[in-house]
Amino acid sequence: MMEEQEETETKPLRQDEADSHVRRNNPKKGFLEMTLRPIKWLKMLSEELHWSFVLGVVIVYGISQGFGVGLSRVSTQYYMKDEQKVQPSQAQVLIGIIHFPWIVKPLWGLLTDVVPILGYRRRPYFIFAGFLGVTSMLLLSLHKNLHLGFALLSLVAGSAGIAIADVAIDACVTQLAISHPSLAGDMQSLCGLSSSIGALLGFALSGFFVHLAGAKGAFGLLIIPASLVVLVGTLLRESRVRNFAYGRVKEKFLDAIKAMWTTLKCRDVWRPCLYMYLSLALSLHIHEGMFYWYTDAKDGPSFSQEIVGSIFSVGALGSLFGVLLYQNFLKNHPLRDILFWAQLLSGISGLLDLVLVLRLNLKLGMPDYFFVVIDEAVSRMFGRIKWMPLLVLSSKLCPSGIEGTFFALIMSIDHIGLLSSAWSGGLVLQMLNVTRTQFDNMWIAIVIRSLLRLIPIGFLFLIPRSDPNLSILPSEMLRTKRVNDVLEPENIEMATLVLASD
Repeated sequence: MMEEQEETETKPLRQDEADSHVRRNNPKKGFLEMTLRPIKWLKMLSEELHWSFVLGVVIVYGISQGFGVGLSRVSTQYYMKDEQKVQPSQAQVLIGIIHFPWIVKPLWGLLTDVVPILGYRRRPYFIFAGFLGVTSMLLLSLHKNLHLGFALLSLVAGSAGIAIADVAIDACVTQLAISHPSLAGDMQSLCGLSSSIGALLGFALSGFFVHLAGAKGAFGLLIIPASLVVLVGTLLRESRVRNFAYGRVKEKFLDAIKAMWTTLKCRDVWRPCLYMYLSLALSLHIHEGMFYWYTDAKDGPSFSQEIVGSIFSVGALGSLFGVLLYQNFLKNHPLRDILFWAQLLSGISGLLDLVLVLRLNLKLGMPDYFFVVIDEAVSRMFGRIKWMPLLVLSSKLCPSGIEGTFFALIMSIDHIGLLSSAWSGGLVLQMLNVTRTQFDNMWIAIVIRSLLRLIPIGFLFLIPRSDPNLSILPSEMLRTKRVNDVLEPENIEMATLVLASD
């Protein structure tokens, strides 16, 4: 009897060893398993978090933000340069203004949390965001000789549509990061993969569309991502708020603001937020100067629209590779260690632009396009590796009950850092007299940017050394729940998710 039991217990072990032996001696099966690994990962996320959540992330992050922003970036750059005839430093400032709706994301979060429309808190805002994007892109694509002020207003409106939709999906991610802390890295990897793949497609197609239809024609294509945001709003199902006391909206606004302020005063929260701002603000943004040099400099490479789009698409590929590196090798490492190396390598990789502008690559026998795509891919890869742990950290700083609003607050802090970076870069370009035709001092701007990227390393003590798979906030903040109040994260569900639970 004992012998039979031992044989039964050791049988599975022997079978596993046999399967392992087969895999080692069957490369085709090993390759198949490696190929199916992403599918199994998506299946795991769908089972743990429900497939409708995965679908929502793909639509908002992948199509609206990834593809849409990838296509709009190239279109906007050529629109500002060729249609509006602005200088690089001016374009740098205007690009920063276009991203202003992302700075006021807490406002969108508060509105969706405390001001229901027709009894719904999420669905109307998705639909409004989509229609806002459709309207603004139609105006830009159809109107001839649009004044710079109205063009800027339309671009800001389109950016606002993407930002409002982003707030709703962020609430889903942060809520699930609290209930499934061990999957926080996987969720951010899903978001990053969707965004990177979408951006890859957007950048790859942007040059061709700008070449064939002009920048305004490319804006017309952006109606599609905005329309899909409307579709997300129609798929969203949430419990309807009945007999809502609109007279108490002001009181509820104040309650939400107090809750955010209380959380922000927590030492474990404000210190990482300060680091995130400094890290982004000190990474000087001089992309518009480099873009003008790519296309207009007499001794530059004079890249065409298709070439510029392909360069950015390779950059998106590098960003995607950064997500894969983080997901497969880095997500379980301490956040502080990842940020140290990412910040250091980001500063060093910035000097590749210096080699290009000084034309040293030609002396080394490396063609401009070959060198630029390597530069863009490496820079984007390190930038994404740096950004991923910051997103994971941000999702872990949000208390229960105001997840969406507080995550929007953290993201607005990040975008204030990006705006500071963009405007500081524009100021540097202006001071160095970098114009549409003068690029003699462009190399100085590159050196300044690369050195500034190293400074945040000295502030890494602000980042906690905790396990990235564990919660950071005190347990009492994670247990907070506003019962029978407006801050109900449970209402952020896709229709199929609600139906499945009924």
